[in-house]
Amino acid sequence: MTAETDAWTVMVIVGLALITVLTRCLFFVSSKPWQLPGWAQRGLQYAPIAALAAVIVPELVMTQGQFIQTWQDARLFAALAGAAWFFGHRAQRQAVLGTIVAGMAVYLPLHLALGW
Repeated sequence: MTAETDAWTVMVIVGLALITVLTRCLFFVSSKPWQLPGWAQRGLQYAPIAALAAVIVPELVMTQGQFIQTWQDARLFAALAGAAWFFGHRAQRQAVLGTIVAGMAVYLPLHLALGW
């Protein structure tokens, strides 16, 4: 079976590429400096933590698309250990690495040894 690309598909790909390039290059074609408003700058400060929460929270509270029904879940204890480490050591330079290590140090024994 051969895959053929019709003209409509090519036009859509080229159109999307042009729109992407145009929207990303608008900042470069302006002759005067461009700055975000204060409210947008404040809002963007929360983007990384919001993205992280959007990835972590569903994995933490759900299994197979259903909310967890028991407290015997290694992920809960690992998240608590990681949060405790982070809030106890956030002034140090390697607080995030320590958070990951602390969480995994709790998760792996509970998950592998106890089957949680």
